[in-house]
Amino acid sequence: MEPAVAMIVPLVLALCTAMAGAAVVEHTFNVGAMNISQLCTKSVIYTANKQLPGPTIEANEGDTVVVHVVNESPYSLSVHWHGIFQLLNGWADGAYLITDCSIQPSGNFTYHFNITGQEGTLWWHAHSSLLRATIHGALIIKPRNGTAGYPFTVPYGEIPIVLGEWWNKNVYDVEIDAHLTGLGPTISDALTINGKPGDQTPCKGAGVYEMEVASNKTYLLRIINAAVNVELFFKLAGHKFTVVAVDASYTDPYATDIIVISPGQTVDALTTTSAPPGLYYMAAKVFDSKTVSIPFNTGTATGIVRYTKAPNNTVASMPAMPAHNDIVTAGTFYRSLTGLARPGDPAVPTTVNHSLVVEFGLDQEPCAPDQTKCKNFALVASMNGYSFQFPKNVCLLKALYDGLPTVYSEDFPMSPPPVPVIRKATSVMKVMYNEVVEVVLQSRAYRNNLGTESHPIHLHGFNFFVLAQGLGRFDPRARGVFNLVNPQVRNTVAVPGGGWAVIRFTANNPGMWFMHCHLDAHLPLGLGMVFDVLDGPAPNLLPPPPVGYPKCY
Repeated sequence: MEPAVAMIVPLVLALCTAMAGAAVVEHTFNVGAMNISQLCTKSVIYTANKQLPGPTIEANEGDTVVVHVVNESPYSLSVHWHGIFQLLNGWADGAYLITDCSIQPSGNFTYHFNITGQEGTLWWHAHSSLLRATIHGALIIKPRNGTAGYPFTVPYGEIPIVLGEWWNKNVYDVEIDAHLTGLGPTISDALTINGKPGDQTPCKGAGVYEMEVASNKTYLLRIINAAVNVELFFKLAGHKFTVVAVDASYTDPYATDIIVISPGQTVDALTTTSAPPGLYYMAAKVFDSKTVSIPFNTGTATGIVRYTKAPNNTVASMPAMPAHNDIVTAGTFYRSLTGLARPGDPAVPTTVNHSLVVEFGLDQEPCAPDQTKCKNFALVASMNGYSFQFPKNVCLLKALYDGLPTVYSEDFPMSPPPVPVIRKATSVMKVMYNEVVEVVLQSRAYRNNLGTESHPIHLHGFNFFVLAQGLGRFDPRARGVFNLVNPQVRNTVAVPGGGWAVIRFTANNPGMWFMHCHLDAHLPLGLGMVFDVLDGPAPNLLPPPPVGYPKCY
Protein backbone atom coordinates (compact mmCIF):
# COMPACT_ATOMS: atom_id res chain seq x y z
CA MET A 1 0.00 0.00 0.00
CA GLU A 2 1.28 3.49 -0.81
CA PRO A 3 2.16 5.53 2.31
CA ALA A 4 -0.42 8.19 1.48
CA VAL A 5 -3.14 5.57 1.13
CA ALA A 6 -2.06 3.87 4.36
CA MET A 7 -2.59 7.18 6.18
CA ILE A 8 -5.94 7.89 4.54
CA VAL A 9 -7.56 4.50 5.23
CA PRO A 10 -7.56 4.78 9.06
CA LEU A 11 -8.68 8.41 8.83
CA VAL A 12 -11.65 7.57 6.62
CA LEU A 13 -12.59 4.65 8.84
CA ALA A 14 -12.34 6.84 11.93
CA LEU A 15 -14.67 9.42 10.42
CA CYS A 16 -17.19 6.78 9.40
CA THR A 17 -17.24 4.95 12.71
CA ALA A 18 -17.06 7.93 15.04
CA MET A 19 -20.61 8.83 14.06
CA ALA A 20 -21.78 5.48 15.40
CA GLY A 21 -19.90 5.90 18.69
CA ALA A 22 -17.41 3.18 17.80
CA ALA A 23 -13.64 3.34 17.72
CA VAL A 24 -10.85 2.44 15.34
CA VAL A 25 -8.37 -0.02 16.84
CA GLU A 26 -5.11 0.16 14.90
CA HIS A 27 -2.01 -2.04 14.99
CA THR A 28 1.09 -2.63 12.92
CA PHE A 29 2.44 -6.17 12.74
CA ASN A 30 6.03 -6.42 11.57
CA VAL A 31 6.42 -10.10 10.73
CA GLY A 32 10.03 -11.16 10.74
CA ALA A 33 12.82 -13.21 12.27
CA MET A 34 13.28 -13.48 16.03
CA ASN A 35 16.19 -15.11 17.83
CA ILE A 36 15.07 -17.25 20.75
CA SER A 37 16.55 -19.78 23.13
CA GLN A 38 13.98 -22.48 23.92
CA LEU A 39 14.36 -26.07 25.10
CA CYS A 40 18.13 -25.60 25.41
CA THR A 41 18.25 -24.78 21.69
CA LYS A 42 18.95 -21.50 19.94
CA SER A 43 16.43 -20.99 17.15
CA VAL A 44 15.28 -18.43 14.63
CA ILE A 45 11.51 -18.21 14.44
CA TYR A 46 9.11 -15.86 12.68
CA THR A 47 6.73 -13.78 14.76
CA ALA A 48 4.74 -10.56 14.74
CA ASN A 49 6.60 -7.74 16.51
CA LYS A 50 9.09 -10.23 17.98
CA GLN A 51 6.46 -11.58 20.37
CA LEU A 52 5.36 -15.16 21.07
CA PRO A 53 2.38 -15.20 21.25
CA GLY A 54 1.96 -12.14 19.08
CA PRO A 55 0.25 -8.88 20.09
CA THR A 56 -3.20 -9.11 21.63
CA ILE A 57 -5.87 -7.09 19.84
CA GLU A 58 -8.57 -5.70 22.13
CA ALA A 59 -11.71 -4.04 20.77
CA ASN A 60 -15.35 -3.49 21.59
CA GLU A 61 -18.25 -4.82 19.55
CA GLY A 62 -18.94 -2.30 16.80
CA ASP A 63 -15.32 -1.15 16.52
CA THR A 64 -13.27 -1.21 13.35
CA VAL A 65 -9.92 -2.98 13.46
CA VAL A 66 -7.07 -1.87 11.20
CA VAL A 67 -3.91 -3.97 11.07
CA HIS A 68 -0.97 -3.04 8.86
CA VAL A 69 0.95 -6.26 8.17
CA VAL A 70 4.51 -5.71 7.01
CA ASN A 71 6.16 -8.90 5.77
CA GLU A 72 9.83 -8.81 6.72
CA SER A 73 10.13 -12.61 6.51
CA PRO A 74 11.48 -14.60 3.54
CA TYR A 75 8.10 -16.34 3.15
CA SER A 76 4.82 -15.25 1.64
CA LEU A 77 2.01 -15.16 4.19
CA SER A 78 -1.56 -14.15 4.89
CA VAL A 79 -3.22 -13.46 8.24
CA HIS A 80 -6.63 -14.87 9.16
CA TRP A 81 -8.85 -13.26 11.79
CA HIS A 82 -10.22 -16.53 13.08
CA GLY A 83 -13.96 -16.33 13.79
CA ILE A 84 -14.54 -12.76 12.57
CA PHE A 85 -17.57 -12.77 10.27
CA GLN A 86 -16.09 -10.31 7.74
CA LEU A 87 -19.60 -9.28 6.67
CA LEU A 88 -19.43 -8.12 3.04
CA ASN A 89 -15.68 -8.02 3.56
CA GLY A 90 -14.34 -11.42 2.57
CA TRP A 91 -11.26 -9.76 1.08
CA ALA A 92 -9.96 -9.33 4.64
CA ASP A 93 -10.51 -12.92 5.76
CA GLY A 94 -6.91 -13.87 5.07
CA ALA A 95 -7.54 -17.44 3.92
CA TYR A 96 -4.67 -18.06 1.52
CA LEU A 97 -5.86 -18.69 -2.07
CA ILE A 98 -9.48 -18.75 -0.90
CA THR A 99 -10.19 -15.09 -0.11
CA ASP A 100 -6.85 -13.50 -0.88
CA CYS A 101 -3.33 -14.07 -2.07
CA SER A 102 -0.42 -13.90 0.28
CA ILE A 103 1.70 -10.89 1.16
CA GLN A 104 5.04 -11.37 -0.56
CA PRO A 105 8.38 -10.88 1.22
CA SER A 106 9.10 -7.15 1.61
CA GLY A 107 5.43 -6.48 0.87
CA ASN A 108 2.62 -5.18 3.05
CA PHE A 109 -1.13 -5.10 3.24
CA THR A 110 -3.62 -3.37 5.53
CA TYR A 111 -6.47 -5.53 6.81
CA HIS A 112 -9.48 -3.57 8.00
CA PHE A 113 -12.73 -5.02 9.26
CA ASN A 114 -15.68 -4.16 11.44
CA ILE A 115 -16.66 -6.31 14.42
CA THR A 116 -20.43 -6.66 14.28
CA GLY A 117 -22.54 -8.77 16.64
CA GLN A 118 -19.62 -10.60 18.25
CA GLU A 119 -18.29 -10.64 21.82
CA GLY A 120 -15.72 -12.84 23.51
CA THR A 121 -12.41 -14.45 22.65
CA LEU A 122 -11.19 -15.06 19.12
CA TRP A 123 -7.68 -15.10 17.72
CA TRP A 124 -5.59 -14.34 14.67
CA HIS A 125 -2.98 -16.46 12.94
CA ALA A 126 -0.99 -16.92 9.77
CA HIS A 127 -3.04 -18.91 7.25
CA SER A 128 -0.14 -20.08 5.14
CA SER A 129 1.93 -23.19 5.90
CA LEU A 130 2.93 -24.06 9.46
CA LEU A 131 3.93 -20.45 10.09
CA ARG A 132 0.89 -20.14 12.34
CA ALA A 133 2.84 -22.17 14.93
CA THR A 134 4.60 -18.93 15.88
CA ILE A 135 2.57 -16.21 14.12
CA HIS A 136 -0.61 -15.93 16.19
CA GLY A 137 -2.23 -13.99 19.00
CA ALA A 138 -5.45 -13.28 20.90
CA LEU A 139 -8.30 -11.14 19.56
CA ILE A 140 -10.52 -10.05 22.46
CA ILE A 141 -13.90 -8.43 21.88
CA LYS A 142 -15.66 -6.68 24.78
CA PRO A 143 -19.35 -5.74 24.73
CA ARG A 144 -20.09 -2.32 23.27
CA ASN A 145 -20.63 -0.93 26.78
CA GLY A 146 -17.54 -2.65 28.16
CA THR A 147 -17.48 -5.19 30.97
CA ALA A 148 -20.90 -3.99 32.15
CA GLY A 149 -22.31 -5.95 29.22
CA TYR A 150 -21.04 -9.32 30.43
CA PRO A 151 -23.84 -11.81 31.16
CA PHE A 152 -21.79 -13.05 34.13
CA THR A 153 -20.10 -11.48 37.15
CA VAL A 154 -17.48 -8.98 36.08
CA PRO A 155 -14.10 -10.61 36.81
CA TYR A 156 -11.34 -9.04 38.85
CA GLY A 157 -8.91 -9.74 36.03
CA GLU A 158 -8.80 -11.18 32.52
CA ILE A 159 -5.88 -13.26 31.26
CA PRO A 160 -5.29 -14.76 27.79
CA ILE A 161 -3.95 -18.32 27.94
CA VAL A 162 -2.61 -19.29 24.51
CA LEU A 163 -1.77 -22.98 24.15
CA GLY A 164 0.61 -23.95 21.40
CA GLU A 165 3.24 -26.29 19.98
CA TRP A 166 6.97 -25.81 19.57
CA TRP A 167 9.47 -27.24 17.10
CA ASN A 168 13.21 -26.76 17.49
CA LYS A 169 13.36 -26.84 13.70
CA ASN A 170 12.15 -24.08 11.36
CA VAL A 171 8.44 -24.86 10.98
CA TYR A 172 8.52 -23.99 7.29
CA ASP A 173 11.11 -26.73 6.83
CA VAL A 174 8.95 -29.06 8.92
CA GLU A 175 6.14 -28.64 6.40
CA ILE A 176 8.43 -29.09 3.41
CA ASP A 177 9.69 -32.33 4.93
CA ALA A 178 6.09 -33.41 5.59
CA HIS A 179 5.37 -33.16 1.86
CA LEU A 180 8.55 -34.98 0.91
CA THR A 181 7.71 -37.91 3.17
CA GLY A 182 4.00 -37.85 2.34
CA LEU A 183 3.16 -38.64 5.96
CA GLY A 184 2.58 -35.25 7.53
CA PRO A 185 4.84 -33.25 9.88
CA THR A 186 6.99 -34.69 12.62
CA ILE A 187 5.57 -34.38 16.13
CA SER A 188 6.39 -31.17 17.98
CA ASP A 189 9.24 -30.99 20.49
CA ALA A 190 7.07 -29.43 23.19
CA LEU A 191 3.70 -27.99 24.06
CA THR A 192 3.58 -24.40 25.30
CA ILE A 193 1.52 -22.08 27.49
CA ASN A 194 1.80 -18.46 26.37
CA GLY A 195 4.84 -19.40 24.33
CA LYS A 196 6.73 -21.24 27.08
CA PRO A 197 7.03 -25.02 27.61
CA GLY A 198 7.27 -24.98 31.40
CA ASP A 199 9.49 -26.93 33.76
CA GLN A 200 8.42 -30.50 32.98
CA THR A 201 10.81 -30.88 30.02
CA PRO A 202 14.29 -32.50 29.96
CA CYS A 203 15.73 -29.03 29.38
CA LYS A 204 16.60 -27.49 32.75
CA GLY A 205 15.73 -23.85 33.00
CA ALA A 206 13.03 -23.97 30.30
CA GLY A 207 10.82 -20.91 30.32
CA VAL A 208 7.74 -21.01 32.55
CA TYR A 209 4.73 -18.73 32.21
CA GLU A 210 3.65 -17.31 35.57
CA MET A 211 0.32 -15.72 36.45
CA GLU A 212 0.09 -13.76 39.69
CA VAL A 213 -3.30 -13.66 41.40
CA ALA A 214 -4.86 -12.24 44.55
CA SER A 215 -6.83 -14.42 46.95
CA ASN A 216 -10.60 -14.72 46.74
CA LYS A 217 -10.93 -13.03 43.38
CA THR A 218 -12.59 -14.23 40.19
CA TYR A 219 -10.50 -14.26 37.01
CA LEU A 220 -11.60 -14.80 33.42
CA LEU A 221 -9.20 -17.07 31.55
CA ARG A 222 -9.43 -16.58 27.79
CA ILE A 223 -8.09 -19.94 26.62
CA ILE A 224 -7.03 -20.37 22.98
CA ASN A 225 -5.79 -23.56 21.34
CA ALA A 226 -3.25 -22.22 18.85
CA ALA A 227 -1.56 -25.62 18.58
CA VAL A 228 -1.03 -26.80 15.04
CA ASN A 229 -2.04 -30.43 15.23
CA VAL A 230 -3.17 -31.46 18.72
CA GLU A 231 -6.33 -31.40 20.80
CA LEU A 232 -5.60 -30.59 24.45
CA PHE A 233 -6.68 -31.16 28.02
CA PHE A 234 -6.15 -28.13 30.30
CA LYS A 235 -6.36 -28.09 34.09
CA LEU A 236 -5.43 -25.86 37.03
CA ALA A 237 -4.44 -27.59 40.27
CA GLY A 238 -6.69 -26.82 43.23
CA HIS A 239 -9.17 -24.81 41.16
CA LYS A 240 -12.32 -25.34 39.12
CA PHE A 241 -13.76 -23.54 36.14
CA THR A 242 -17.09 -22.16 35.04
CA VAL A 243 -17.23 -22.03 31.25
CA VAL A 244 -19.13 -18.92 30.11
CA ALA A 245 -18.29 -18.76 26.39
CA VAL A 246 -16.79 -20.71 23.50
CA ASP A 247 -15.62 -19.31 20.16
CA ALA A 248 -16.86 -15.83 21.15
CA SER A 249 -20.38 -17.08 21.85
CA TYR A 250 -21.81 -17.12 25.36
CA THR A 251 -22.79 -20.40 26.98
CA ASP A 252 -24.95 -21.37 29.89
CA PRO A 253 -22.54 -21.50 32.85
CA TYR A 254 -20.93 -24.95 32.92
CA ALA A 255 -18.98 -26.07 35.98
CA THR A 256 -15.99 -28.33 35.32
CA ASP A 257 -12.50 -29.06 36.57
CA ILE A 258 -11.12 -29.60 33.07
CA ILE A 259 -11.14 -27.82 29.72
CA VAL A 260 -11.00 -29.79 26.47
CA ILE A 261 -10.11 -27.69 23.48
CA SER A 262 -9.34 -28.42 19.81
CA PRO A 263 -7.05 -26.44 17.52
CA GLY A 264 -8.84 -23.26 16.48
CA GLN A 265 -11.25 -23.23 19.42
CA THR A 266 -11.45 -20.79 22.32
CA VAL A 267 -12.97 -21.21 25.77
CA ASP A 268 -13.74 -18.42 28.25
CA ALA A 269 -13.71 -19.79 31.78
CA LEU A 270 -14.06 -18.15 35.18
CA THR A 271 -11.97 -19.41 38.09
CA THR A 272 -12.02 -18.21 41.68
CA THR A 273 -8.80 -18.03 43.68
CA SER A 274 -10.19 -19.56 46.86
CA ALA A 275 -7.41 -22.09 47.42
CA PRO A 276 -4.86 -21.62 50.23
CA PRO A 277 -2.24 -19.06 49.13
CA GLY A 278 0.52 -20.90 47.34
CA LEU A 279 1.75 -22.02 43.93
CA TYR A 280 -0.39 -24.09 41.57
CA TYR A 281 0.46 -25.57 38.22
CA MET A 282 -1.69 -25.06 35.16
CA ALA A 283 -1.07 -27.89 32.75
CA ALA A 284 -1.83 -28.86 29.16
CA LYS A 285 -1.37 -32.30 27.60
CA VAL A 286 -2.49 -33.94 24.38
CA PHE A 287 -5.88 -35.61 24.11
CA ASP A 288 -5.02 -38.33 21.59
CA SER A 289 -8.20 -39.58 19.94
CA LYS A 290 -6.53 -41.80 17.34
CA THR A 291 -7.58 -45.43 17.38
CA VAL A 292 -4.28 -46.72 16.02
CA SER A 293 -0.85 -46.35 17.56
CA ILE A 294 0.77 -43.31 15.94
CA PRO A 295 3.45 -41.29 17.79
CA PHE A 296 2.30 -38.05 19.40
CA ASN A 297 3.69 -35.51 21.84
CA THR A 298 3.42 -37.12 25.30
CA GLY A 299 4.84 -34.14 27.19
CA THR A 300 3.01 -31.73 29.47
CA ALA A 301 3.23 -27.95 29.22
CA THR A 302 3.11 -26.17 32.55
CA GLY A 303 2.58 -22.68 33.85
CA ILE A 304 2.39 -21.46 37.43
CA VAL A 305 -0.36 -19.56 39.22
CA ARG A 306 1.30 -17.69 42.06
CA TYR A 307 -0.78 -16.19 44.86
CA THR A 308 0.49 -12.78 45.98
CA LYS A 309 0.77 -13.99 49.57
CA ALA A 310 2.24 -17.40 48.81
CA PRO A 311 4.69 -18.49 51.54
CA ASN A 312 8.35 -18.60 50.57
CA ASN A 313 9.74 -21.91 49.31
CA THR A 314 6.26 -23.17 48.44
CA VAL A 315 6.24 -26.17 46.11
CA ALA A 316 3.71 -25.93 43.27
CA SER A 317 0.85 -28.45 43.23
CA MET A 318 0.31 -30.44 40.02
CA PRO A 319 -3.22 -31.27 38.78
CA ALA A 320 -4.22 -34.87 38.17
CA MET A 321 -4.49 -35.12 34.38
CA PRO A 322 -6.65 -37.62 32.48
CA ALA A 323 -5.16 -40.34 30.34
CA HIS A 324 -4.18 -39.25 26.84
CA ASN A 325 -6.94 -41.38 25.31
CA ASP A 326 -9.75 -40.41 27.72
CA ILE A 327 -12.52 -40.02 25.14
CA VAL A 328 -15.20 -40.11 27.85
CA THR A 329 -13.89 -36.95 29.52
CA ALA A 330 -13.49 -35.21 26.18
CA GLY A 331 -16.92 -36.23 24.91
CA THR A 332 -18.62 -35.23 28.16
CA PHE A 333 -17.10 -31.76 28.02
CA TYR A 334 -18.07 -31.10 24.41
CA ARG A 335 -21.62 -32.45 24.70
CA SER A 336 -22.36 -30.66 27.98
CA LEU A 337 -22.06 -27.15 26.56
CA THR A 338 -25.22 -25.26 25.68
CA GLY A 339 -25.69 -21.77 24.32
CA LEU A 340 -26.86 -18.84 26.40
CA ALA A 341 -30.07 -17.86 24.61
CA ARG A 342 -30.62 -14.13 25.24
CA PRO A 343 -33.35 -11.85 23.91
CA GLY A 344 -32.35 -10.59 20.48
CA ASP A 345 -29.92 -13.41 19.75
CA PRO A 346 -30.46 -15.29 16.46
CA ALA A 347 -32.75 -18.27 16.83
CA VAL A 348 -32.05 -21.64 15.30
CA PRO A 349 -33.56 -21.60 11.78
CA THR A 350 -36.13 -24.36 11.41
CA THR A 351 -36.42 -24.39 7.61
CA VAL A 352 -33.43 -25.97 5.86
CA ASN A 353 -32.67 -25.27 2.19
CA HIS A 354 -29.61 -27.49 1.81
CA SER A 355 -29.04 -30.67 3.78
CA LEU A 356 -25.59 -32.19 3.29
CA VAL A 357 -23.81 -35.23 4.60
CA VAL A 358 -20.09 -34.51 4.44
CA GLU A 359 -18.00 -37.60 5.13
CA PHE A 360 -14.28 -37.16 5.55
CA GLY A 361 -11.16 -39.12 6.36
CA LEU A 362 -7.66 -40.07 5.27
CA ASP A 363 -6.50 -42.61 2.72
CA GLN A 364 -3.32 -43.78 1.03
CA GLU A 365 -2.08 -43.00 -2.45
CA PRO A 366 1.11 -43.73 -4.41
CA CYS A 367 4.05 -41.43 -3.72
CA ALA A 368 4.29 -38.46 -6.09
CA PRO A 369 7.51 -37.94 -8.06
CA ASP A 370 8.44 -34.87 -5.99
CA GLN A 371 7.95 -36.72 -2.68
CA THR A 372 11.56 -37.84 -2.63
CA LYS A 373 11.48 -39.13 0.97
CA CYS A 374 8.21 -41.02 0.54
CA LYS A 375 8.22 -44.78 1.16
CA ASN A 376 5.40 -47.15 0.20
CA PHE A 377 2.57 -44.59 0.23
CA ALA A 378 1.54 -40.99 0.90
CA LEU A 379 -1.49 -39.73 2.78
CA VAL A 380 -4.43 -38.03 1.09
CA ALA A 381 -7.56 -36.55 2.67
CA SER A 382 -11.01 -35.94 1.23
CA MET A 383 -14.53 -34.71 1.88
CA ASN A 384 -17.22 -36.67 0.05
CA GLY A 385 -14.53 -38.15 -2.12
CA TYR A 386 -13.12 -34.76 -3.17
CA SER A 387 -9.58 -33.94 -2.09
CA PHE A 388 -9.47 -30.15 -2.13
CA GLN A 389 -6.84 -28.59 -4.36
CA PHE A 390 -5.89 -24.96 -3.88
CA PRO A 391 -6.14 -22.88 -7.06
CA LYS A 392 -3.08 -21.40 -8.68
CA ASN A 393 -2.40 -17.80 -9.71
CA VAL A 394 -5.75 -16.48 -8.46
CA CYS A 395 -7.75 -16.86 -5.24
CA LEU A 396 -11.30 -18.17 -5.35
CA LEU A 397 -12.91 -14.93 -4.19
CA LYS A 398 -11.24 -12.93 -6.94
CA ALA A 399 -12.22 -15.61 -9.47
CA LEU A 400 -15.82 -15.30 -8.29
CA TYR A 401 -15.77 -11.52 -8.48
CA ASP A 402 -14.12 -11.46 -11.92
CA GLY A 403 -16.29 -14.25 -13.30
CA LEU A 404 -13.49 -16.70 -14.09
CA PRO A 405 -15.37 -20.00 -14.58
CA THR A 406 -12.37 -22.27 -15.17
CA VAL A 407 -10.71 -21.74 -11.78
CA TYR A 408 -13.14 -23.96 -9.87
CA SER A 409 -16.12 -26.25 -10.38
CA GLU A 410 -19.51 -26.04 -8.66
CA ASP A 411 -20.07 -29.75 -8.28
CA PHE A 412 -19.25 -30.51 -4.66
CA PRO A 413 -21.49 -33.50 -3.85
CA MET A 414 -24.31 -33.34 -1.31
CA SER A 415 -23.42 -36.78 0.05
CA PRO A 416 -20.52 -39.23 -0.02
CA PRO A 417 -20.10 -41.37 -3.14
CA PRO A 418 -21.43 -44.95 -2.99
CA VAL A 419 -18.07 -46.20 -4.24
CA PRO A 420 -15.02 -44.77 -2.43
CA VAL A 421 -13.14 -43.00 -5.22
CA ILE A 422 -11.03 -39.93 -4.50
CA ARG A 423 -10.98 -37.07 -6.97
CA LYS A 424 -8.56 -34.14 -6.63
CA ALA A 425 -10.43 -30.97 -7.50
CA THR A 426 -11.03 -27.33 -6.66
CA SER A 427 -14.74 -27.74 -6.05
CA VAL A 428 -17.25 -25.46 -4.30
CA MET A 429 -20.89 -25.68 -3.31
CA LYS A 430 -23.05 -22.81 -4.56
CA VAL A 431 -25.56 -21.39 -2.06
CA MET A 432 -28.05 -18.60 -2.59
CA TYR A 433 -27.97 -15.64 -0.23
CA ASN A 434 -29.83 -16.20 3.08
CA GLU A 435 -30.40 -19.91 2.51
CA VAL A 436 -30.09 -22.22 5.50
CA VAL A 437 -27.46 -24.95 5.28
CA GLU A 438 -27.39 -28.04 7.50
CA VAL A 439 -24.32 -30.26 7.44
CA VAL A 440 -23.90 -33.70 8.96
CA LEU A 441 -20.16 -33.90 9.50
CA GLN A 442 -19.31 -37.60 9.48
CA SER A 443 -15.86 -38.80 10.44
CA ARG A 444 -15.21 -42.14 8.83
CA ALA A 445 -12.62 -44.78 9.51
CA TYR A 446 -9.46 -44.20 7.55
CA ARG A 447 -8.95 -46.85 4.94
CA ASN A 448 -6.05 -49.32 4.95
CA ASN A 449 -6.08 -49.64 8.75
CA LEU A 450 -5.25 -45.98 9.41
CA GLY A 451 -7.87 -45.78 12.19
CA THR A 452 -9.89 -42.69 13.15
CA GLU A 453 -9.31 -39.50 15.11
CA SER A 454 -11.15 -36.35 16.15
CA HIS A 455 -11.18 -33.52 13.61
CA PRO A 456 -11.76 -29.83 14.44
CA ILE A 457 -13.80 -28.53 11.50
CA HIS A 458 -13.68 -24.74 11.12
CA LEU A 459 -16.06 -22.65 8.99
CA HIS A 460 -14.94 -19.22 7.84
CA GLY A 461 -17.39 -16.33 7.62
CA PHE A 462 -20.09 -17.71 9.91
CA ASN A 463 -20.98 -19.06 13.30
CA PHE A 464 -23.06 -22.21 13.31
CA PHE A 465 -25.38 -23.99 15.72
CA VAL A 466 -24.15 -27.40 16.91
CA LEU A 467 -27.44 -29.30 17.03
CA ALA A 468 -26.09 -32.68 18.12
CA GLN A 469 -22.99 -34.86 18.12
CA GLY A 470 -22.24 -38.50 18.79
CA LEU A 471 -20.18 -41.58 18.11
CA GLY A 472 -20.44 -44.04 15.23
CA ARG A 473 -22.52 -43.49 12.10
CA PHE A 474 -25.11 -40.73 12.11
CA ASP A 475 -28.63 -42.12 12.43
CA PRO A 476 -31.30 -39.89 10.83
CA ARG A 477 -33.53 -40.69 13.81
CA ALA A 478 -31.20 -38.46 15.85
CA ARG A 479 -32.97 -35.48 14.28
CA GLY A 480 -35.70 -36.08 16.83
CA VAL A 481 -33.33 -35.07 19.63
CA PHE A 482 -31.69 -32.06 17.97
CA ASN A 483 -31.27 -29.13 20.35
CA LEU A 484 -33.20 -26.36 18.61
CA VAL A 485 -33.62 -24.25 21.78
CA ASN A 486 -30.17 -23.47 23.16
CA PRO A 487 -27.48 -25.29 21.17
CA GLN A 488 -23.89 -24.18 21.52
CA VAL A 489 -22.76 -21.71 18.88
CA ARG A 490 -19.26 -22.15 17.45
CA ASN A 491 -17.02 -21.54 14.46
CA THR A 492 -14.98 -24.73 15.05
CA VAL A 493 -16.49 -28.05 16.11
CA ALA A 494 -14.57 -31.11 17.29
CA VAL A 495 -16.08 -34.00 15.35
CA PRO A 496 -15.42 -37.18 17.37
CA GLY A 497 -13.16 -39.79 15.81
CA GLY A 498 -15.38 -42.12 13.80
CA GLY A 499 -18.36 -40.03 14.97
CA TRP A 500 -20.47 -37.11 13.80
CA ALA A 501 -21.72 -33.61 14.50
CA VAL A 502 -24.61 -31.72 12.93
CA ILE A 503 -24.27 -27.99 12.31
CA ARG A 504 -26.67 -25.44 10.85
CA PHE A 505 -26.07 -21.88 9.65
CA THR A 506 -27.66 -19.13 7.58
CA ALA A 507 -25.67 -18.14 4.50
CA ASN A 508 -26.11 -14.38 4.89
CA ASN A 509 -22.59 -13.32 3.90
CA PRO A 510 -21.70 -13.29 0.17
CA GLY A 511 -18.29 -14.66 -0.73
CA MET A 512 -16.12 -17.76 -0.82
CA TRP A 513 -15.96 -19.37 2.62
CA PHE A 514 -13.57 -22.17 3.51
CA MET A 515 -14.66 -25.12 5.67
CA HIS A 516 -11.67 -27.25 6.63
CA CYS A 517 -9.97 -29.34 9.25
CA HIS A 518 -7.94 -27.17 11.63
CA LEU A 519 -5.32 -29.86 12.07
CA ASP A 520 -2.77 -28.24 9.81
CA ALA A 521 -1.34 -31.61 8.84
CA HIS A 522 -4.63 -32.40 7.07
CA LEU A 523 -5.07 -29.15 5.15
CA PRO A 524 -2.41 -29.72 2.44
CA LEU A 525 -3.70 -33.29 2.16
CA GLY A 526 -7.07 -31.95 0.92
CA LEU A 527 -9.39 -32.00 3.95
CA GLY A 528 -11.50 -28.99 3.04
CA MET A 529 -14.28 -27.60 0.86
CA VAL A 530 -15.72 -24.17 0.04
CA PHE A 531 -19.19 -22.60 0.19
CA ASP A 532 -19.81 -20.11 -2.63
CA VAL A 533 -22.45 -17.77 -1.18
CA LEU A 534 -23.94 -15.60 -3.91
CA ASP A 535 -24.94 -11.95 -3.67
CA GLY A 536 -28.28 -11.08 -2.16
CA PRO A 537 -30.46 -8.10 -2.99
CA ALA A 538 -28.73 -4.73 -2.54
CA PRO A 539 -26.99 -3.79 -0.34
CA ASN A 540 -25.95 -7.41 0.27
CA LEU A 541 -23.44 -7.34 -2.57
CA LEU A 542 -19.77 -8.30 -2.49
CA PRO A 543 -17.82 -5.04 -2.91
CA PRO A 544 -14.68 -4.77 -5.05
CA PRO A 545 -11.29 -5.69 -3.54
CA PRO A 546 -9.63 -2.96 -1.47
CA VAL A 547 -6.68 -0.83 -2.48
CA GLY A 548 -3.40 -2.72 -2.18
CA TYR A 549 -5.07 -6.14 -2.28
CA PRO A 550 -2.27 -8.75 -2.61
CA LYS A 551 -1.81 -10.23 -6.06
CA CYS A 552 -1.00 -13.83 -6.82
CA TYR A 553 2.33 -14.49 -8.48
